[in-house]
Parts: sequence; structure tokens; C-alpha cells
Amino acid sequence: MMNENIANLIASDLLKIKAVSFSINPPYTWASGIKAPIYTDNRLTIAYPRIREQIATGLANIITETFPKISVIGGVATAGIPHATLVSQNLNLPLIYVRSQAKDHGAGRQIEGQLNAGDQVVLIDDLISTGGSVLKTVAAVRAQNVEVLGVAAIFSYQLPDAVKNFKTADVPLVTLTDYDHLLQQATHQHYLNTTDATTIKTWRQDPWHWSK
Repeated sequence: MMNENIANLIASDLLKIKAVSFSINPPYTWASGIKAPIYTDNRLTIAYPRIREQIATGLANIITETFPKISVIGGVATAGIPHATLVSQNLNLPLIYVRSQAKDHGAGRQIEGQLNAGDQVVLIDDLISTGGSVLKTVAAVRAQNVEVLGVAAIFSYQLPDAVKNFKTADVPLVTLTDYDHLLQQATHQHYLNTTDATTIKTWRQDPWHWSK
């Protein structure tokens, strides 16, 4: 279950370091093709020791509470790897990381580290949009006959596609903060005025057609 204090604190920090930016006209274009009035780059968090440690502690806590049987932490390449590294260190657990696809040279591995029969993995990513990329990573780990208990991330846009995709894949998702908390903090701290906040909030309901 999401901790409200942590959710608000992480959302506030993401805004403070400008990991989140807003632009209604013109909107941003995501790799998926979605036109969005918001862009999030959580890679910036690794530049701030207090924030990255706060994220690592939050992820470690929510993972152990939600997935007590965990035996391996997995980092989703590339943005999830530094956070997974810190969490694995905090929990004294083995670490793997998973590429988006297998290497085209050497041993051709997609998964680095070591997995053993009976391992129970939680994968860490920096953010969740539609969930498509991280769920491909889940499939790659499952293909090793290893159980994936779930996915943990810093932030989720709470898009309908993600809700559907995680449900279809039967993968639990936990995050430290989300779109609702981010907009709440952005409005409260005057990063957004009320009108823009309303416009940005409606985007999430139908992101594929919002710009039209």
C-alpha cells in the first residue's frame, strides 16, 4: 500500500529537481507516439544523494512489505539499474539486470547476474507509462523458469493501458508515487495553475487521443 507521506515527498522532490516538466502547447512526444503535456526523466534522481537514498529506502520498504518472499532484485535497463543496485545493497540480496533485448555479441545474454531454480524476483524500473517495456522484461525473466513476484517503480502515470497490461500479464505493480500525487503537489506548490492542472489531468483519461 502506498505511503502517503513518501508519495508526496517523492513527488515534491521530482518537481524540485525538474525531473518532471510540463508543456501543453506544444506537448511532448513520447517514444510510444503518445502526445503528452508532461515528461518525466527520473534518471536525474541519481545526481542527488539524499533523493536517491530516499528512493532506495522507500523501494526497499515497499518491496519487503508487499513481496516478503523475494530472493533476487532485478534492475530494468537502463534507468532501473542504479535504483535496483541500491535496493539490493540495502536488503543484502543478489542483483540481476535485464536488457530490453539479448546482446548481439559475446554470450548473447539478456539477463546479467545469476538466477537459480526457485528464485523469486522483483524487478525495479524508474517509471511506468503503458507498462509495455517492463512487462517484456518480466517475460524474459519468466522464460528462465523463475518466478517474478512483481514490479516496483518510483512513479506511475496511472494510464489505463498500464492497468490493463499489468492485469493481463498477471503482474502486481507497486510504486512510491503516482500521477495523482504529482499533480496535487504541482498545484499546491504553484508549478501549475488550476486551469493547466485540470487540462493535464484530463490527458490521462485518453492519452492517445488527447492532443486531437
